[in-house]
Amino acid sequence: MNKYIVEFIGTFFLVLTIGCCVVIGGAGVIAPLAIGSVLMVMIYAGGHISGGHYNPAVTLGVWIRGRCAMSEVVPYWVSQVIGAALAAVALNYLKGDASPKPMVVRIGPALLAEFLYTFALVYVVINSATAKGTANNSFYGLAIGFTVLAGAFSVGSISGGAFNPAVAIGISIMGLSAWPNLWIYLVSNLAGGLVAGLTFKYLNPQDK
Repeated sequence: MNKYIVEFIGTFFLVLTIGCCVVIGGAGVIAPLAIGSVLMVMIYAGGHISGGHYNPAVTLGVWIRGRCAMSEVVPYWVSQVIGAALAAVALNYLKGDASPKPMVVRIGPALLAEFLYTFALVYVVINSATAKGTANNSFYGLAIGFTVLAGAFSVGSISGGAFNPAVAIGISIMGLSAWPNLWIYLVSNLAGGLVAGLTFKYLNPQDK
């Protein structure tokens, strides 16, 4: 149960930070830094308990890689989605008169952008936090947080820079993304996590 509580807490603060930066603070150059930073610190806070996934795509990739039991995948996902949903509810209460502006995305570019940077994120997670070659390192949280930061700066204007199905649900509840676009994130994010997990296994067959 402790793992699921940690996943809930980390996802909650990740999604709440996204909402506060974009809806209340207004999307600006500092938003990706704040988002990457809160992910980093939450990974350092909870990584030793749950692995610090805070992302269903990460959980999928880590499961494929062999460092998450199949029986834990769905409970992790449920914890992450509940955390994201409650963060969106909190944001909607905190925002006052601030009005979110739903992003207009083009399906093809958004699918590709979300797939590529979700792949990058999960690839970094698996290599920095689960690989034998980087065991017991102290940089994994920074590496993961800065991957999200880089992705948000690079393709945030194309797709919104979710790289995370739970975040996609959260921003849909907030009104930052239209519900009909949710499938774009679910498909591309989970595909990115899947391919990242398979890529790690191909490149590191001895690391089990």
